[in-house]
Amino acid sequence: MIILAATPIGNLGDASRRLVEVLENAEIVVAEDTRTTQRLLQALKVDNRPRLIALHDHNEKQKAAELAALAAETDLVVLSDAGMPTVSDPGYGLVAEAVAQGVTVTAIPGPSAVLMALAISGLPTDRFTFEGFLPRKPGERRATLSALATEPRTMVFFESPSRLATTLTDMGAAFGADRRIAVCRELTKLYEEVRRGTASELAAWAADGVRGEIVVVVEGAPRREASPEDALAQVQALVADGTRLKEAASEVAALTGLSSRELYQAALAARSR
Repeated sequence: MIILAATPIGNLGDASRRLVEVLENAEIVVAEDTRTTQRLLQALKVDNRPRLIALHDHNEKQKAAELAALAAETDLVVLSDAGMPTVSDPGYGLVAEAVAQGVTVTAIPGPSAVLMALAISGLPTDRFTFEGFLPRKPGERRATLSALATEPRTMVFFESPSRLATTLTDMGAAFGADRRIAVCRELTKLYEEVRRGTASELAAWAADGVRGEIVVVVEGAPRREASPEDALAQVQALVADGTRLKEAASEVAALTGLSSRELYQAALAARSR
């Protein structure tokens, strides 16, 4: 089988006993960076020296089928440099190939920068979306943020410290300067910090430079007051742009607080007139 193993995101004390036991008995470890994995084994005082196979963004497409076939014969422990493999890290292609080949896939749960940042952000946690890293090119980044401007769920992003100030400025332009944001820095490490404020406030703070691993948590779009007639017009506009009726009704319902079912029925009735 394939065993996806979550590793500490900063504090070695977060390594689970189960992770250590699996590494102590592993014959083959598939690692994002074999040097990082060697250091992890040493830090966790794991005496076992498994065979290490590198799997990263540049070779996963070529190696996925071969490794999935190997996992049909022996267990493969898959590690990223930190956190859970496949989550903004290599591993998805391997898992997809393993599923296609009928190979069992399981995971050892553990530290997650996404969930930790969400939990301590002070923003709603009942519904959220993980957006990973934004595009590096300014035009693509702004287009992505513009498309998320009406997203009602709390949004979680990864970002590099060198682009944080620019990204927060772009978020203010796309979401509004008053949109609430939490910037979580160096999670689980000695200098862990959470900065909470509006998009404009945090952009000004970040302009002086920020260091460390960054997770940005952004408040979802507020619900807009709308009459049933206006909401129906919004549904019809989305459908005209190519959105399926059911999805359009759900999207407008999330933004307005109106019933998705009633909007769907109203749109159907309007079609038959």
